[in-house]
Amino acid sequence: MGSRNYLSSFCFAVAWSSLIVHTHQLQSSQTQVLLQLRKQLEYPPQLEIWNVHGVDFCSLPTSATVNLTCENNFITELKLAGDKVLKGGYFEGFAVPYKTLSQNFSMDSFVSTLARLTSLKVLHLVSLGMWGHLPDKIHRLSSLEHLDLSSNFLYGSVPPRISAMVRLQTLVLDDNFFNGTAPNWFDALKNLTVLSLRNNRLTGEFPSSVKSVNALSEVILSGNEIDGKLPDLSGLRNLHVLNLSGNKLSSSLPALPKGLVMAFLNNNSFSGQVPEEYSQLNHLQYLDVSFNSLRGVPPGALFSLPNISYLSFASNMLSGWLPHDVDCSSKLGFVDLSNNRLRGSLPTCLCSKSGDLIVHSGGNCLSADSQHQHVESYCLEIREAKQSGSGGKNMGVMVGVIGGGVLALVLLASGFLILLTRYCSRGMSEQHLLHKQGLDDSEARFSSEILTSASYISEASKINAQSLPPCRSFSFEELKVATNNFDETSLLGEGSYGKLYRGRLDNGMQVAIRCLPSRKYSIRNLRLRLDLLAKLRHPHLVCLLGHCIDGGVRDDPRINKVFLMYEYVPDGNFQALLSGNNPAKVLSWSKRLSVLIGVARAVHFLHTGIIPGFFNNRLNTNNVLLNEHGMGKLSDYGLSVISGEIDKDGAEGEDPRSRQRRIFEDDAYSFGFIILESFIGPSIASRREKFLLNEMALLNSQDGWQRIVDPFILTTSSRESLSTVISIAKKCMSFDGSRPSFEDILWNLQYAAQAQATADGVQKQGTV
Repeated sequence: MGSRNYLSSFCFAVAWSSLIVHTHQLQSSQTQVLLQLRKQLEYPPQLEIWNVHGVDFCSLPTSATVNLTCENNFITELKLAGDKVLKGGYFEGFAVPYKTLSQNFSMDSFVSTLARLTSLKVLHLVSLGMWGHLPDKIHRLSSLEHLDLSSNFLYGSVPPRISAMVRLQTLVLDDNFFNGTAPNWFDALKNLTVLSLRNNRLTGEFPSSVKSVNALSEVILSGNEIDGKLPDLSGLRNLHVLNLSGNKLSSSLPALPKGLVMAFLNNNSFSGQVPEEYSQLNHLQYLDVSFNSLRGVPPGALFSLPNISYLSFASNMLSGWLPHDVDCSSKLGFVDLSNNRLRGSLPTCLCSKSGDLIVHSGGNCLSADSQHQHVESYCLEIREAKQSGSGGKNMGVMVGVIGGGVLALVLLASGFLILLTRYCSRGMSEQHLLHKQGLDDSEARFSSEILTSASYISEASKINAQSLPPCRSFSFEELKVATNNFDETSLLGEGSYGKLYRGRLDNGMQVAIRCLPSRKYSIRNLRLRLDLLAKLRHPHLVCLLGHCIDGGVRDDPRINKVFLMYEYVPDGNFQALLSGNNPAKVLSWSKRLSVLIGVARAVHFLHTGIIPGFFNNRLNTNNVLLNEHGMGKLSDYGLSVISGEIDKDGAEGEDPRSRQRRIFEDDAYSFGFIILESFIGPSIASRREKFLLNEMALLNSQDGWQRIVDPFILTTSSRESLSTVISIAKKCMSFDGSRPSFEDILWNLQYAAQAQATADGVQKQGTV
């Protein structure tokens, strides 16, 4: 038995060697790209075969998950399918454990690697967990004819440079999270036959440029938030499938091309009647206009179209009598007229008892199937409403003219008063409010427009705010109940920003409650600042759930007690975990990098999502908390805005840009110490100045590393990864005016994490 297996293996090896000898090997540069793509996709199991030494990629058998085609030793077709699909439809805009690729993944770098496959004509990358913005450089794949990136986690705008990919015949970006206005440059893609952007978050009007792409056979934009009027599409003579269901289109139904086979226009807000012209669509097999606001009676000829098999008019406002003399098509298998206001009886051909035709007609006022019908008066309401509107038309016009004139005068007068109030009194009232003597002078630096303007909130905050609980106001009594009257056993700690308590709400949710130090706050300015703080939503920021303002005296314009309620983050702070006091919770180098990357993202968001330089975040490892998934979250951010300690040490008359840069650099400097603690240990937190004077220079040599770097990190980190982190930490601590931005910090940390992942992967393969 053993010799037979050995012989079989030997024969297979000989056959495989023969195959390699007699096939053209892929260009080495192309092989390098494939291996790099495998690495960037974090070694998915379906690509294990790519790891076989000397394998001829062009001769590998195809499968449902991997398909690679070559011509003249160059890759022309690459199809990869994974199993990373997010159930439930919500995505925050950052890595999701076990669903997306890790936070080390860079879509920008991945596309740069793909662009080296210059002969690529077909690219399908489906359900691979790729996340991030799809970069404009995708257009570098200039030979591409078919692009499918569906079922990933891509967001932001659809890159406009795709319009330069003039050879594209198929563009499929289904089941992602693209947002913003639907692109309107499709007229540049004259060869496009399939356009599918199903199940994204696109808004705005239907892209009119679609009308100019005569080659289109399928247009699928369902499951978005596209609104407005749908243009005449009858000129698209090659169009066979039109799916616009699940949007917010509100025009009358459009003219459709005569060659159309399937039309999905359901779940919109279409009004008017079903056009008579639809009776001439002889190729039509499937028409769904359900869940709209259509009126009247559908044309009888629709039921007898030669190829029609499916008709749905359900849940509209159809009314009147269906025609009796209708000849149903022999191919008709499903008709849904339910939940309208139709009267009379069904056409004879729809009353067939055969199992070949399914008819739903409940929720009308039809004579048949009275058990599931309304009384006839229900269906007359719509008619009577129309008649009363028509009978009172003349009187309505007169009342409208008089009422409109009066309303116009009122609006003009109100507008004039508003303008006077806004522009004449603005300098006095608002200045008086924000510069009032006796209030904190630092509050005067932020006008109400700045604090409340949504234009300063970045796109990232919009993405992330969708599933987080809204920030609300709590009563002081609710806080007392949650903390057992602020019992000492609920106290988590105390710092410069006051005491921190743990509490539990009525619904069982655990929260952390920060009691800010007592002082006199201006109620108006405080509310503005709390509103601004509530807008800061990010996966790596501890979420502000609410606040309590307690002044003790009614109508007092000043209050002295402010409580902030946050989500409770259970797994302690970064400093405690770095101390190594609990051997069971020692963080690996990869996990430390993951926490650093998360916090860097949070600070980058604070710097770029709101007015730059607005926050002084007092970064330290105590303020970095870890949740149950090991995700780092920054706490106590932006509290200087509430406490009024904004930029107290700013130089008199300092240029705003200089102040902005200095505050950026303050955060970079503080973050540099967090990085240092990640590979040296938390002991340096209490001796920052001494460390800078006596030990910082040791980081300039590997011998010095041996003396101060945590031995656990020295033995478990790759040299390239650790070197990158040490380099960026030194730049953060620089005093020559060249500290890096958080974008630079983030890039270096991600590179270090990728280098470590590569080293871990190689080590893992070596032990197998």
